[in-house]
Amino acid sequence: MTTTQGTAVVTRPWWALAVVCMAMFMAVLDSTSVYAALPAIARDLGFSPAEIQWVITAYGVSIGGFLLLGGRLADRWGRRRVFMASVAVFAAGSLACGWAPSGDVLIAARVLQGMGAAVMTPAGLGILMNVFPDGPDRNRALGIWGGLGGIGATVGLLLGGVLTEWAGWPWIFFTNVPVCIAVVVLCPLLLPAGEPGRSRVDLPGGLMCTGALVLILLALFRIAEQGADPLVAGFGVGGLVLASVFVLIERRSPAPLVPPRLFSRTTLVGGNLVIVIAGISVDGLLIVVTLYAQQVLGLSALQFGLTMAIMTVTSVAGVVAGQRLVTRSGFRIVAAAGMVLLAIACLLLSRLTPDGTIVGDLLAGLITFGAGMGAAFVAGQIAALAGAPQEDAGVAAGVEETSFAVGTTMGAALASAVAVGYATHAGGVLDPAVALTEGFRIALLVLAGLAAVGAVAAVTLLRAEANDSTVNS
Repeated sequence: MTTTQGTAVVTRPWWALAVVCMAMFMAVLDSTSVYAALPAIARDLGFSPAEIQWVITAYGVSIGGFLLLGGRLADRWGRRRVFMASVAVFAAGSLACGWAPSGDVLIAARVLQGMGAAVMTPAGLGILMNVFPDGPDRNRALGIWGGLGGIGATVGLLLGGVLTEWAGWPWIFFTNVPVCIAVVVLCPLLLPAGEPGRSRVDLPGGLMCTGALVLILLALFRIAEQGADPLVAGFGVGGLVLASVFVLIERRSPAPLVPPRLFSRTTLVGGNLVIVIAGISVDGLLIVVTLYAQQVLGLSALQFGLTMAIMTVTSVAGVVAGQRLVTRSGFRIVAAAGMVLLAIACLLLSRLTPDGTIVGDLLAGLITFGAGMGAAFVAGQIAALAGAPQEDAGVAAGVEETSFAVGTTMGAALASAVAVGYATHAGGVLDPAVALTEGFRIALLVLAGLAAVGAVAAVTLLRAEANDSTVNS
């Protein structure tokens, strides 16, 4: 098969997909594998219980804050070049994490890792958008990309425990390095060189946007960890101020970081809204199920990882079926159906009981949720990226990935705040396990309501261009 990228001919687009997916899979794997290693890291590096969460937070905030800027850098300086550089940065951050002699060094290294992943993701997705034109092949490629994300998240939960127990927690990070080297070697052989963009990078706008996203994400993480407090308000107000300055800069910039023309497409707006709400549902549910499985049911890390593998299998099935249906019927129907399945799954899981079982309380909900997650994400992603001009492919990918990052962070914060807040309020009246389970139930009902709103948004906003994805089919 041969496709064109600009004026270049790409003779092996599926090999290009394999290279880009190697890097993406590694970044997703690293985001979850560290969960199993947190107790060992805390013990070896002297983290307090309140500080250890920053090993996760530093990575998440760094990714979410730099995605948009990373996408525009890829558009301006050439996607293959920026992709290779970001993979090298991720490798350097991984080495620094594995060799970290103290907690402060580890957190700084996690920031570096996150910056590499933040640039790598939109650059790689931008490459795919140019290698695969609109139509069935792009839908299949995006389906594979999305499916590997779900697989990587679950494999990370399993692999993190195995590596920590058998080799030590540094090997969670060291194993990234040979993969990074392989990707960098293969890039010149299999990825199109592409042409650097002609527009300059709006650096002031990029700094304001990154600062705003970082502060807003810090506020959301803080809510998830500590609840609302003055620091949350400070982060939130600072983020809104920087976001306002960003809007003023963008209006006057001859080369805005996010071109306003992108938002003239209802598919981009609708697709990103679906991704935000699906992200809220996914990470909101994951934090609830994680706490319920470990704190109420008492599952081990390995048992929990195997339980979540159920959801991964059905999410891959949802991705495969979703990308095929998008090609035939358009992304509106698939996105709406996926969001409805997410709502049903949250309702099924809201029947949790303090003395529950995996089969009785989790199985049906996780199976349904996985299918809905796969369909909603692949349809939302295709909608958000369909028809984006070649010169804006990287920033369009950055907007889409930022939507996902913000959505997942909001989901974890919202579900944690609802569940823990209720459990704290009712703890003096109810048994702690009963109070916590009831908090989980309420959080899942809230998530079900949001997923229903996402279904309405998909039907409403994706209607005008519902058949765009069938072009060239």
